[in-house]
Amino acid sequence: MPSTPQLYSLPYLFDSARLFSAIAAQPWSIFLDSGLAEKRQGRYDIFATDPVCTLITHGAETQVCSGNNTQVSTQDPFALIKQQLTVQKSFPEVPFNGGAMGYFAYDLGRQLEKLPNLTADAEHIPDMAVGIYQWAVVVDHQEQKSYLVGCADSEHQWQALIEQFSVYPETMTVDKFQVTSPVQANMSEENYAQAFAKIKKYLQEGDCYQVNLAQRFVANCQGDPWAAYQQLREINSAPFSGYFNVPGVQVLSSSPERFLKVYQGMVEAKPIKGTRPRKENEQENQQQIDALQNSHKDRAENVMIVDLLRNDISKNCIPSSVQVPKIFEVESYATVHHLVSTVTGQLDEKYHALDLLRNCFPGGSITGAPKIRAMEVIEELEPHRRGVYCGAIAYIGFDGNMDSNIAIRTLVHSEHTIRFWAGGGIVNDSVLEEEYQECFDKAAAMLSLLEQMQVS
Repeated sequence: MPSTPQLYSLPYLFDSARLFSAIAAQPWSIFLDSGLAEKRQGRYDIFATDPVCTLITHGAETQVCSGNNTQVSTQDPFALIKQQLTVQKSFPEVPFNGGAMGYFAYDLGRQLEKLPNLTADAEHIPDMAVGIYQWAVVVDHQEQKSYLVGCADSEHQWQALIEQFSVYPETMTVDKFQVTSPVQANMSEENYAQAFAKIKKYLQEGDCYQVNLAQRFVANCQGDPWAAYQQLREINSAPFSGYFNVPGVQVLSSSPERFLKVYQGMVEAKPIKGTRPRKENEQENQQQIDALQNSHKDRAENVMIVDLLRNDISKNCIPSSVQVPKIFEVESYATVHHLVSTVTGQLDEKYHALDLLRNCFPGGSITGAPKIRAMEVIEELEPHRRGVYCGAIAYIGFDGNMDSNIAIRTLVHSEHTIRFWAGGGIVNDSVLEEEYQECFDKAAAMLSLLEQMQVS
């Protein structure tokens, strides 16, 4: 077939996971999931496999593999991705026309800023894993349309993709996933209290204004992590979810938070700060929403991060274009309510979406303010590296469009263990018991998942 990208209409897929299931076990298969169709909060699902190039970063080195050619580079990893994104024909009907998809771990920030090296690295995974995909399936749940977009190596391969994704399987068959040990946190309540007190001291001294403190939870496991993701999306559907099968590590995300979106040069960020657990009783639930909406503490936290993001985005946007059209809106999810604001801007034409991602990375909503000092405090007080947690899962298209999440509510599977993290922002008027409990409110869905999959 011609190398010119094409757009082919497929039968509409109500549940994209059924089709992705057929390729979930393939290396570098990726599923950007806007949530279960009946709980739809997002609009588009995107999935693909078989990238034409992969980029894997460990520390200062990035391995770039294309066909049989492998090179190791010490160049900036964001610049290396940009080199692979040659401009191609695109179709406005879909948000992604092929390009880069993958994860950017929180610890990739060590390549961008000088940080101390104090925490234990128990992750043993790449700091960045990104594939360059020449085709993808895009499902538009608002218009109830599905597409195959991009190109293939041959007309035969293109037709095979059309045939494969035109048949909607009745059922999915996946192997079991089992948790084989209790879930262990890396902080006791006493450890958390000591870290909390240290942060309070820094805040009172004016060293910083807000610091995000997180706990890491880990359990042993066996089986197919795709099965675990199937269950996760049932109990914690979220609009910026995803499953990514990198060789040796799988990422299972049910994130509610958009980090950065770029569409035709327009930039949007939606930072979350402020959380309340959901209640089953309707009246109590409304009380939780009202309390969150009217909380001076949560509003103050939210404003700090909005200001941080406005500053970060302004590095690559036309300064006068940066606005906050929505502030302090409550969004409700499976287990919690969140206070969400929206920051927008117009990307300066001399910059690429990857420049914006680099200059805003990692997201301020999961570090604190000022960002670098908050990251230094996190490095001092958290026992383990964060890995993918609080990094981002993203696509960056050949056309320059981008969307990304903050990788919260995210599990990571490798070496027969599964891990996740939960935390929150600490400010001057934070209360120890409330912040400690908030960790478990945010962890509720993931703890429930692992409990359901526990070997009896």
